[in-house]
Amino acid sequence: MKKLFALAFLVLLCFSVKAQNVQFHYDFGKTLYDKDFGTRPQLTTTVEMFKPDKWGSTFFFVDMDYTGAGVVGAYWEIARELSFWKSPISVHVEYNGGNVKGTYINNAYLGGLTYTYNSSDFSKGFTFTPMYKYIHRNDSPNNFQLTATWYLHFGKKGLCTFSGFADFWREKTLPTIGDYQFLAEPQIWLNLNKIKGVDEKFNLSIGSEVELRNDFAFVDGFYAIPTLAIKWSFD
Repeated sequence: MKKLFALAFLVLLCFSVKAQNVQFHYDFGKTLYDKDFGTRPQLTTTVEMFKPDKWGSTFFFVDMDYTGAGVVGAYWEIARELSFWKSPISVHVEYNGGNVKGTYINNAYLGGLTYTYNSSDFSKGFTFTPMYKYIHRNDSPNNFQLTATWYLHFGKKGLCTFSGFADFWREKTLPTIGDYQFLAEPQIWLNLNKIKGVDEKFNLSIGSEVELRNDFAFVDGFYAIPTLAIKWSFD
């Protein structure tokens, strides 16, 4: 589905100190757009990890799509922020790749600079990363990508979280589709352990993601595809 997940993230998601989670998404693309997404898998799992250290931070996610026959697609992104200095600017390196229904997604190698903002209490923040993107075996391998990520914890004690990413990049695909592609995946979560009476270690969240896409994955035009989702976060 992603990048359903696709984070991108990578898509980078930023959280206060560290974050690891598993997400399960039921996708309504096949229901809403049967003509274009008649064979689209309806279940996707995503595993994400974000971990900072004294040299920067590492983020990755892995998406797996399922049908009744089992796993039919896998995609992953891994990104490293390098920062040996006190500055909101870091050096960014990234890899993307995967396989969907027996078709390889060309390896992509990215590099650029990231600007990061976090509020003092880490209740909100965002990143912006302009990058050079080399797409292996593409007819036009030299490209660019702009990526933004954000998070916002709101409500009493961080009851809800609004997070996501947006990517805009150049990639030559089919002659009938433009060379510029857009993908964004905003997510909204209700964090059950922030509800009075629920154990604080019960790290289950329920929510939704909306995949906003234009000329993406060999399908021309704009689509908005929602999911129903659950997420378990690890301490």
